[in-house]
Amino acid sequence: MIRTIYHGSKDIIKQPIYGYGKVYNDYGLGFYCTDVLDMAKEWGVEQNRNGYANQYEIICDDLKILDLNDDMYNILHWLAILLKNRSFNVSTPLAIEAKEYLLEHFLVDYSAYDIMVGYRADDSYFSFAQDFINGAISLRQINNALYLGKLGQQFVLKSKKAFDAIRFLGYEVATCEEWFVKKERRDKLARREYFDIERNRRKKGDIYITHILDEEMMPNDPRIRHIIP
Repeated sequence: MIRTIYHGSKDIIKQPIYGYGKVYNDYGLGFYCTDVLDMAKEWGVEQNRNGYANQYEIICDDLKILDLNDDMYNILHWLAILLKNRSFNVSTPLAIEAKEYLLEHFLVDYSAYDIMVGYRADDSYFSFAQDFINGAISLRQINNALYLGKLGQQFVLKSKKAFDAIRFLGYEVATCEEWFVKKERRDKLARREYFDIERNRRKKGDIYITHILDEEMMPNDPRIRHIIP
C-alpha cells in the first residue's frame, strides 16, 4: 500500500534524516507528518513566517504500524505515550500518582514499530490532557475534547526502515497571511468548545482519574473501552 503524506515545516525537506529532530515530541523522536495537505500548511507557518507543505509517498507494505485508533487501544494509551515523551505539570500528588499509574498500566511498547498513527497534542490539546491527570475533567470529557477543532491525526516515521521507504514528491508554499490565521482559528475553536463542555454539568457515571486509581482500572475494563459521549 502506498500512502501520500505531508510534513509542515519552515524548510523544504527532500530527504528526511533518521535520528534527527526533537526528542520531546508527542511520540518521541521521529518525522511527523499528516495525510491532510491543509493541516501540513497550518503546521508549517508561524505568525510572521511562511512555510512549506512537503509531500511524500511511502510504501507501507513491509512496515509495522501502530495505529492508536485501533479498537484495542483507548484514550489512556495515547495519554500514557504523551506522558512518556512530553513534559507535564505534575506538581500535585494526584498528578504524580496518575502519571505513574498510566505509565505502568497503559504505556504501549512502541519500540518495535516503524510508524505510529494517533492524535496530535498541540497547546490546547496538551492542556486538556493536563486537566485530566490533575482531576479537573472526566475521561468522557477528554475523549470528546480530542475531536474539537478537528486537529487530525499524526503519521510519525520512527524507524530507519520507514525513512528508507519514503520518497519526496514536491512541496507547496503556505503563506502566513492565510494559514496562520486558519491555524489560530482552529485552536480558538477547540478552546471555545472545550470550555463550553466545562460549563456543562457533570454526567452521572463520569469517570475521573481518581476513580481509575482507586479502583485500579485496567485497559480491558469495559468502562474505559466504551466511553459514552
